[in-house]
Amino acid sequence: MGAEYATSRAFERVYEDHSTMVYRTALRVLGSPAQAQDVMQDVFMRLWHQPGRYDARRGSLANYLRLMAHSRALDMWRETQIAQRARERMKSFALRDEGRADERPSLAAEMRRDRAIVLGALARLPAAQRRAIVMAYWGGLTAEEIAALLGAPVGTVKSRIRLGLIKLRTRCEPQFEGELQLAA
Repeated sequence: MGAEYATSRAFERVYEDHSTMVYRTALRVLGSPAQAQDVMQDVFMRLWHQPGRYDARRGSLANYLRLMAHSRALDMWRETQIAQRARERMKSFALRDEGRADERPSLAAEMRRDRAIVLGALARLPAAQRRAIVMAYWGGLTAEEIAALLGAPVGTVKSRIRLGLIKLRTRCEPQFEGELQLAA
């Protein structure tokens, strides 16, 4: 218990001494208190789990934490920008290809039903598969970018996406095929 207590106490002191600076660094980049809080938590979780990554010969702990906060905040800002652009692209494609749904009630009803089917199937996926699919298809991220964000191997991310898509297809196809048979 002695060494673990000493480590915990040392970490508490580091947190007390630097958490405000880490939070403010992230807030300046993101402009969002909630996201800055997430960055702060991430920075200190990384420090807790990988304390050996800090090398005192390369600079002070404060500078190391500030750099980590700034880097993670920029990553989060980029993720937000990518997700926003993907949403805008999807809206643009939907409007261009199908016209406005509110002008075509049958199209609006069909889109709501299809969306409910896909979201229902997506909700039943394991969390890791669901997150990878959402980041890839709605966030516009590559498997490599997702792996870097999640701290997971690229192969694992690709497997999660592939397995998740197989499960989605298996769960959605019967409902969509039933519709095609009715239309024929």
